[in-house]
Amino acid sequence: MKKLSGKIWSLIILFLTITVIFMALFTNFLYDRLYVKDSEQSMIDVGQRLSSNYQGGKVSDEFVEKVEDFNMYSIFNVFAVRNPKELSACIPFEIDYDTLVGPEERRQLLKGESITKIGYEKRFEREVISVIVPLTDQNRLEGIIYLYYPLARITELANTEVIFLISCIALFSLIVAFLVHKGLRHIMRPLNELQAAVGKMSDGDYQTRVNVSSKDEIGKLSEAFNEMAAAIQTEDEDKKTFLATVSHELRTPISYVKGYSEAIQNHLIDGKEKDEAITLINREANRMERLTNELLQLARSSKEQDYDMYPLVLAESIRESLNLLKNQFTQKELQVNLDIDDDLIVLANEEKLKQIFINIIENAVRYSYKNTAIHILTNAMEGNAIIEIRDKGIGIPKDDLPYITEPFYRVNKARSRADGGSGLGLSIVKDLVDQHKGKLFIQSEVGKGTTVTITLPLLEE
Repeated sequence: MKKLSGKIWSLIILFLTITVIFMALFTNFLYDRLYVKDSEQSMIDVGQRLSSNYQGGKVSDEFVEKVEDFNMYSIFNVFAVRNPKELSACIPFEIDYDTLVGPEERRQLLKGESITKIGYEKRFEREVISVIVPLTDQNRLEGIIYLYYPLARITELANTEVIFLISCIALFSLIVAFLVHKGLRHIMRPLNELQAAVGKMSDGDYQTRVNVSSKDEIGKLSEAFNEMAAAIQTEDEDKKTFLATVSHELRTPISYVKGYSEAIQNHLIDGKEKDEAITLINREANRMERLTNELLQLARSSKEQDYDMYPLVLAESIRESLNLLKNQFTQKELQVNLDIDDDLIVLANEEKLKQIFINIIENAVRYSYKNTAIHILTNAMEGNAIIEIRDKGIGIPKDDLPYITEPFYRVNKARSRADGGSGLGLSIVKDLVDQHKGKLFIQSEVGKGTTVTITLPLLEE
């Protein structure tokens, strides 16, 4: 698998290659557009200035000599001739005169226009640019001024500096490579730390963290990793605590069931004690069954399953939940005062909504004083249905209120075990309320009672 640093190096080399190719093409463009075109224009200007000294008529020997004298001061080779064929005595290379001044070129010269030609010359081993400037009189071509100049190669334009230039390029490349290497090490260091940390996390070391040394994208990635690691560590610790608590909760009823069943099997107890033991075994078995069911329910609700939601009359769900708990009210001689609105409709799952009410009302019954009343009220407020369930019972200490919706949290551990409470009911209620996009509030005062408030979104009309 190719490393990220290798990919970055490949990308840099690709960009450098593209840059070199572009510079080569651009240099050739500049050579043609600047150097060649500049030379051509300079030759045309020289030729036109010399031709301005021509007064008409036949081209005189004196004019020819003056033009040739100009060679002493010009970088160009300049000659004035009456006939192009006379150039053979002036220039050191051969010319195809028919091509040099053909019919088309003659017409162009008669119009007073200059002609430029560029071609490779073996003698000079390079291209030669030549310019022909006409000497005309009364629409007659009396002669020409011929200028030529061997063009320098691109490498020759900086011949003396080429070694220095190559050395500078090599040195610059080394410096760039060194800086890129240092930069890549600096950039890759936090990524390598992240990779090592991920390896430790996969091995179960959830305490692993990485240093956040910047606020760029890599820094944000490091922060996100640390947050993820903290969340996983917390979840892992919660899972271990949960399993330890479950084991602890099951250990007591299992020990009771095992101990008394062995005593009965070995005929160590009989008569009334045997009946009491069987009753205790049945109670602890029911307790384990309830705990198992609630654990299963908690596991399902924690996965945030998508339940089927449909419009429900809130008052009917409350009344049906109360009917299921009628015997518990009777046993504890409790009254129920209802003040509920039959017009409130919520979008909910019927089974889960009843489970919410049954859990809360069952708690209210369990911890209420005998011969008291439980009040259930509903009303609408700002698009929500508000359900209040108030009891007059033992209440919850203020310090315990923030934790009572946590799994296995009990206010009075001894009493909860005695009445079969598992400490999971309110955890399940909170998860179910959250899945219905509602909110759960609990207020309580020791010795005076508890008020549980649930808000659920009303069905939009």
